[in-house]
Amino acid sequence: MTQTIRIATWNINSLRLRLGLLGRLASELEPDVICLQETKVPDELFPLEAPATMGYPHFAYRGMKGYNGVAIFSKLPLVRLEDPPDWCGKGDCRHLAVRLEAPGGGIELHDFYVPAGGDVPDREANVKYGHKLDFVSEATLYFAGRDELKRTVLVGDLNIAPLEHDVWSHKQLLDVVSHTPAETEGLTAWMATRFHDAMRHFVPAEEKLYTWWSYRNKDWKVANRGRRLDHVWVTPDLKPALKGLVVHQEARDWEKGSDHVPVCVDIAV
Repeated sequence: MTQTIRIATWNINSLRLRLGLLGRLASELEPDVICLQETKVPDELFPLEAPATMGYPHFAYRGMKGYNGVAIFSKLPLVRLEDPPDWCGKGDCRHLAVRLEAPGGGIELHDFYVPAGGDVPDREANVKYGHKLDFVSEATLYFAGRDELKRTVLVGDLNIAPLEHDVWSHKQLLDVVSHTPAETEGLTAWMATRFHDAMRHFVPAEEKLYTWWSYRNKDWKVANRGRRLDHVWVTPDLKPALKGLVVHQEARDWEKGSDHVPVCVDIAV
């Protein structure tokens, strides 16, 4: 017996600052699982009572003071998997993996927050850009080396808009971090190891699709200079199970909201 579950991913840009908005997300979209990035809260200060209060009795988290951090809230029982590789040897809480106890069998779920990469797209001049490229390369090698990878979902703020219509202007952003050829080629190689792009499963590649709009643009809706930095990937065996997509653009107008909006994918499991 299959059941459709909704998995949401959102760069919340501070969990404690936006706990109320997380409750609004839970109420408006009713996801079964919420994957968060940039929680910005050390483990000892994580609000342990919050998930259950919102209807998510099962949760896992990895955080640090001031920046980064990932968390997963779930209505389904989950088991935290062994800590993943220490990407680039930095110990900076950018990845969390769990096994969801879904009706049709376990689902392996990965929640990633890829480094933003700074402003200068030059490895020598900008160590943050080099870190980003190295992180993506290490993740690619890790998943390429997995012998068996089925019933797996990978989500998160991957901080790269890989396709031409994942950005408002392909030509103008080719030398802007998040859409440079080195980044887009790296992310494409990572996805090609094991995964199918669940968002583009529903929205053709020739159509614009964004999940992030800069705080710098006050009238973001009119200008619509967005980028698709948030992603949902599934292993090929789950491709037939994909049932729906929601990009909750309304959240960009929430008071004191994140510059990212939540993305949900419905999967029959």
